[in-house]
Amino acid sequence: MTAWHQVFEAYLTLRQAMGFKVCGPRSLLRRFVDFLEQQGATYITHELALTWATEPRTVQPAEWSRRLSAIRGFARYRSATDPRTQIPPAGLLPYRPQRAAPYFYSDAEIAQLLQATAQLSSATGLRAQTYVAAFGLLAVTGMRVGELVGLDDKEVDLTLDQLTIRCGKFGKSRLLPLHPSTGEALRHYVAERDRCYPIPQSPSFLVSEQGGRLTQWSVRRTFVALSRQIGLRGPAASHGPRLHDFRHRFAVGVLLRWYRDGVDVECHLPELSTYLGHVKASDTYWYLSATPELLQLALERLEQGQPQRVRP
Repeated sequence: MTAWHQVFEAYLTLRQAMGFKVCGPRSLLRRFVDFLEQQGATYITHELALTWATEPRTVQPAEWSRRLSAIRGFARYRSATDPRTQIPPAGLLPYRPQRAAPYFYSDAEIAQLLQATAQLSSATGLRAQTYVAAFGLLAVTGMRVGELVGLDDKEVDLTLDQLTIRCGKFGKSRLLPLHPSTGEALRHYVAERDRCYPIPQSPSFLVSEQGGRLTQWSVRRTFVALSRQIGLRGPAASHGPRLHDFRHRFAVGVLLRWYRDGVDVECHLPELSTYLGHVKASDTYWYLSATPELLQLALERLEQGQPQRVRP
């Protein structure tokens, strides 16, 4: 093993020991270390970091920033044993991702979508039942699509009407209480699922017509087809309302209700952040600026002065 690869492996071992995921950085940094060896470099410089991060030129600026960010952490580690190391400044290749404009589904649109979903044809009828449960869960919990398809049967407690998201987007687990009506709908789904598959073919809570786990691709494909069918998208439109917009609708709905009920939103925002699985409260604050009605309510609250804080 070469000297650079020894440093690289030691860095990854340290990150793993500290609880960080290393799958993404491992692939990027291995290529960077190969580049350093090809260049005959004995230490990391700004020039070497920039040259590698911006090659090939066809790569988008977002990828440049991601590559340089991986180098930055590695260089910071290396500087502890080699003071010649130059750590790329944080603003060297700045990039601010642009969020897609969210779509706020109306109650009527969700009802129309679920009605169309209930008409999906299949040999056993399970396909329609599964997708009604899937889209319904997305709408009433704000969970991510990846969390939905990754949900195992053992993580859904329909006695207590709650489900557990294990290892969500950022490796965080959380408990989601469900409304009694949601629990009742899911119990109906489980009865139909178990009727079709008395012997489970998969540990998954939501299963396909064949009894296996749903994939994100199949869920998105089904959603797009139904969206076109009910007019949410044009017949050939590649863009339109997304599954992720269910999450937006859920978060905005909670915040609107809090403002209208006089709840101290700042006090309770961490609760919503936890429910949504956000790492930072700032990710939840984004919904305020992205929704004109919420922003207006927030401004009115500031002008009127904060109400007394209420306890959960």
